Amino acid sequence: MFGFDIFVLVLLVLFVLLVIVAVKIVPQGYNYTVERFGRYTRTLHPGLTLIIPFIDRIGRKLNVMEQVIEVPSQEVITKDNAMVRVDGVAFFQVLDAAQASYEVTNLNVAILNLTMTNIRTVMGSMDLDKLLSERDEINHRLLKVVDDATHNWGVKVTRIEIKDIEPPRDLVDSMARQMKAERDKRAAILVAEGERQAAILSAEGAKQAQILAAEGRREAAYRDAEAREREAEAEAKATTVVSEAISRGNVQAINYFVANKYVDALKALATAKNQKVLLMPLEASSVIGAIAGVSEIAREAFGGGGDAPAPAGQAKKTEAQRVRPGGSVPTV
Repeated sequence: MFGFDIFVLVLLVLFVLLVIVAVKIVPQGYNYTVERFGRYTRTLHPGLTLIIPFIDRIGRKLNVMEQVIEVPSQEVITKDNAMVRVDGVAFFQVLDAAQASYEVTNLNVAILNLTMTNIRTVMGSMDLDKLLSERDEINHRLLKVVDDATHNWGVKVTRIEIKDIEPPRDLVDSMARQMKAERDKRAAILVAEGERQAAILSAEGAKQAQILAAEGRREAAYRDAEAREREAEAEAKATTVVSEAISRGNVQAINYFVANKYVDALKALATAKNQKVLLMPLEASSVIGAIAGVSEIAREAFGGGGDAPAPAGQAKKTEAQRVRPGGSVPTV
């Protein structure tokens, strides 16, 4: 009995060992390849799986999650012979574990070297200005080239990004001076454009002011002409009335008309600032006679009557005014 128990115990231990060897647990995000006598047979996906002990074995354990590779800095000569230092980063994912295991040796190193060589190829075919301003195009071209090259490896390159492009120091200084000159140029253009617009607006304002002033002068001239026309019409009407009165034999009307003009002339002479002495070629009695004529006309107009006899002295003075053509020159 003792030997049988030992045999059973040995069988139990062997069974446990067989189970341990046959049962494989694949974690999430990994794929295992199975080899039978050194030849690839199948791929184990995440979960609990079984293999044939001592016949099958696990070949490669591959990470099928998206992975990142740091592309180290390297010097690149551009199309216009400028030396720049470039580094970047590449992202890839294993899609076929069998191809990634048996089609290429050391997958990460292969992808890294392929990316670095294509960076030199793509960026070496571009000018420096285009290199600095069109990173999206560089990334797109690199991604297309590297992804096509790694297709047979069961790998999908999802993204390649250029992190930093570092030109030489003297070239950076030259670019800074060029940028400053360009900004100064644009500032000068903007200032000149502003002055031009200001001059145009000032000219437009002066033009409008002159137009409005001319319109004002035209309107004033029109109003002055209209006023003179009305004054001339009034003068003509007054002259017509006086002429009609004279034709009817009323001599007092013309006396009033002449006296009115005479008084206006005296007023103009008296208000002149540069006149201290007035020489009048008439007698002072003529002024009195003219004023007497005005009073007679006013008396007739306001009911005094035209048939009332005038005073004898005044009649004599009036008759003397009609007969005497001139006299001494009074001094004022």
